[in-house]
Amino acid sequence: MADKNTSTIQSYVDSAIGAAQSTVGSLTGSTNNEAAGEAKKNKAEEENAASHTAAKVGPFSASGSGAVTENDPNRSEGAWNQTIGSAKAALGGLTGSENLKAEGERQNMEGKNIEAKGQLNDLSSGVANRVKGTVGGAAAGLTGDREAQNEYQNIHDTGKTQQRGVEVDLQKQSNASSDGR
Repeated sequence: MADKNTSTIQSYVDSAIGAAQSTVGSLTGSTNNEAAGEAKKNKAEEENAASHTAAKVGPFSASGSGAVTENDPNRSEGAWNQTIGSAKAALGGLTGSENLKAEGERQNMEGKNIEAKGQLNDLSSGVANRVKGTVGGAAAGLTGDREAQNEYQNIHDTGKTQQRGVEVDLQKQSNASSDGR
């Protein structure tokens, strides 16, 4: 389960509080307040970065919240088709086989479409889970049901992890595109 240390919203709040504390310290000549405010702002930046971290390990995504979720199978299938398609296209280019090259390019494009479908599924499911977790957690908080709050926090964290996993894929694809691959 996540705590407020990996919350994007909490990092913004902490950053604003740190900036205010630093400003007050600067205006009043209190170096202790100024230093404490700067430290709080720096910690908030680290919290923000942690809330956006994610890693992909095989067919799973993990985020800074500690949640792990299985990716939509289309993401792996699409990536595999892209790899095989690229290999076929390269082999066709090396051997002069236009048919193999065209088949590889077709399979690569098909793989990109399949992977995008999986990404879209995970992204929409992630948004739905984050909304459900946030709304359910707020309602459970109003009734004082800590157990339900924790369950909804886990739903929220799973959704966040689904979204962050897609973001990792998209960032890699963007980097590959800008590198000319």
